[in-house]
Amino acid sequence: MVLDDEPHAIEILSLYIEKTPFLELEQAENKPWGGIKYLKENHIDLLFLDIQMEDLTGLQVLDLLPNPPKVILTTAYEQYALKGYEYKVVDYLLKPFSYDRFLKAVSQVKSDTSTTPKKVSKVEVGDEKDHIFIKGDAKNKFHRLLFSEIKYIEGLKNYVTFHCENERITALHKMSVLENDLPGTQFCRVHKSFIVNLSQIRLVEGNMIHLKEKTIPIGASYKSKFLELIKS
Repeated sequence: MVLDDEPHAIEILSLYIEKTPFLELEQAENKPWGGIKYLKENHIDLLFLDIQMEDLTGLQVLDLLPNPPKVILTTAYEQYALKGYEYKVVDYLLKPFSYDRFLKAVSQVKSDTSTTPKKVSKVEVGDEKDHIFIKGDAKNKFHRLLFSEIKYIEGLKNYVTFHCENERITALHKMSVLENDLPGTQFCRVHKSFIVNLSQIRLVEGNMIHLKEKTIPIGASYKSKFLELIKS
């Protein structure tokens, strides 16, 4: 969630969150009281919180929350940094900040929660995510790919190619990140260079997977997990 009274700040944070595979923006608020109400009524894992706002400061917002989520403070005023850390915030982003600096901050949250069971929300049960956004080859360009349209994904160093029903999209991405972001019930990594949509498989024979128009090898280190998955 983003709580900031500057529209431009919300716009930048929304873009950065959209670019980050392990984040999803649930809510953006520009009024402190509206933010407090939402936080009291909904489960949020991470809050991007501005300090200088009308009516209340970000630190006053934290004082009014009985059980605040993890917080990354965002502000143009460096003098609040020390006070912010008294609230045990994850990080302190001084505006304007780059995407690299943003990613460094949120990666701390990801590492902290990677071994913690994720709380299941009503949204996850009733409205499962059916797509992924992939950064394109131009600034501020993102492709929305439906999981059902992805046949397989092919990796080469830091690039991946999404082979879809009607197009191929190559993007700067890592297979290891995609492996965690794609639903495990629908996709499986079967080789260091391939992730396969299970619904596209026509035949598994020996160490080969036959799709409609492609044959993909099964890597030795991935074979056991893959066979267990298709048997189940």
